[in-house]
Amino acid sequence: MAQTVQTVPESAAGVSEPARTETPELISGGHLVAKALKAEGVDVIFTLCGGHIIDIYDGCVDEGIDVVDVRHEQVAAHAADGYARITGKPGCAVVTAGPGTTDAVTGVANALRAESPMLLIGGQGALSQHKMGSLQDLPHVDMMTPITKFAATVPATERAADIVSMAFRECFHGAPGPAFLEIPRDVLDAKVPVEKARVPEAGHYRASTRSAGDPVAIEKLADLLAHAEKPCVLLGSQVWTCRATEAATEFARRLNVPAYMNGSGRGTLPPGDPHHFQLSRRYAFNNADLIIIVGTPFDFRMGYGRRLSHEATVVQVDLDYRTVGKNRDVDLGIVGDAGLVLTAVTAASSGRISNGAVKRKAWLEELRAVENEAYQKRLPRQLSERDPIDPYRLVHEINEFLTEDSIYIGDGGDIVTFSGQVVQPKSPGHWMDPGPLGTLGVGVPFAMAAKYARPESEVVCLFGDGAFSLTGWDFETMVRFDLPFVGIVGNNSSMNQIRYGQMQKYGEPRGRIGNTLGDVRYDEFARMLGGYGEEVRDPADIRPALERARESGKPSLINVWVDPDVYAPGTMNQTMYK
Repeated sequence: MAQTVQTVPESAAGVSEPARTETPELISGGHLVAKALKAEGVDVIFTLCGGHIIDIYDGCVDEGIDVVDVRHEQVAAHAADGYARITGKPGCAVVTAGPGTTDAVTGVANALRAESPMLLIGGQGALSQHKMGSLQDLPHVDMMTPITKFAATVPATERAADIVSMAFRECFHGAPGPAFLEIPRDVLDAKVPVEKARVPEAGHYRASTRSAGDPVAIEKLADLLAHAEKPCVLLGSQVWTCRATEAATEFARRLNVPAYMNGSGRGTLPPGDPHHFQLSRRYAFNNADLIIIVGTPFDFRMGYGRRLSHEATVVQVDLDYRTVGKNRDVDLGIVGDAGLVLTAVTAASSGRISNGAVKRKAWLEELRAVENEAYQKRLPRQLSERDPIDPYRLVHEINEFLTEDSIYIGDGGDIVTFSGQVVQPKSPGHWMDPGPLGTLGVGVPFAMAAKYARPESEVVCLFGDGAFSLTGWDFETMVRFDLPFVGIVGNNSSMNQIRYGQMQKYGEPRGRIGNTLGDVRYDEFARMLGGYGEEVRDPADIRPALERARESGKPSLINVWVDPDVYAPGTMNQTMYK
């Protein structure tokens, strides 16, 4: 209960004056939410306004938290996801009730599959109107529970900050992921005495979740490495999530282990590093005697584990115990932080008479020969002068265009499948893609988040024309907030990844059903919204156009017309469905 203090001053004549009551300091639910966000280190929210949530804005202004307002709630959720990936801090999106929250569902689901820590706050009708049919009332928590690590209603104003901190604790338990809170309007708007509200202190309400793994398992892996002649390691997204770049690099170099990278793990080792491999992965998985998978589940990207040799010893390291051994048996499973585990294994291996590094020289040379052969085979297409433009030429030019500090984002189907074979980020944390949910439309919101979080870095985003169409109107948000980036649309007027599958299944006459788009001039769209735009039809013009986009200092779209009848190998193999 709020305490009041009564004072009874005396007049000069010794006559008592009437008692005065001090008014307790009051705080609203929205301001409590903002205080909890500030305590977690959140410095920006991505949002689309609604009457249910505006008191949070008022609190954010007082706490110095920026408010970036977008044109669609899906964009807000994707931007929160992207911000978490770039910074390592949780992202936050705030949306209104009903359709505001349902519009954000896709962004939350994408963050779940990508293991990205973000908090979505949704509005809700007043508790006093519960089950009365209030405006935009839906069972948000029931809807969000299957796609979050934590979903709850804030039941009282006094609990607002407390439950926000509870949601953040859950975001970082095990493998990271999203949380959802709905806050009824009367809970958010009400004011309570400050001393009645629990406001967790920054740095004092959640524990470290970093685990170095079972010491016995660490020693066993060190022993396996000491005896392996042909090991390889796949460094997945959790290597970046755990900020384990230094540990992974030291592991590969000290123990002479060839490293492959996928997802956000791309860029862990720079291109040109003798332990950096990309094009020989299938060969390595078929011929290795020890395969170490770090921070990557055995999902469709790994053929559910079937792409690993049955003769090899397989070790899996992951933050989530539920991932280890799922879909494929493993010889050794270690649950822990990628950086701590790899550091421990390197240390355990280094203390041995032989860690096996010297005898692996021939294995690395064998893989490098396979790598070089694959590169030379594809190089003519990367340098092709064909018209229409070969997609390999486009992604080659993009790869050559990237600097050491260019953050690369891929948003699309077939065109981004091409880029995955060619584009090599030159630094850790400089690759972003949707992740295993395969969500199209992440490009603009990821670019927004990346440029906001790292204004000094260049952001380069390759879109498929279909992907850009889903969230492209928030290009205007990029202009409005002065967030320049270099955008490229690989335009074939088709959803080509689906088109190829249809033709193979139903024949050419039905290959254009439901997957053909108009010939849209995205360069003109960019200029209409205040950005920079160019159209490219000649492959020789790609690089100059990219340079002009960089120099413009504006959000940009280079509309590159690519051959609609050329498909990426992954598309032709339909590997995503196998």
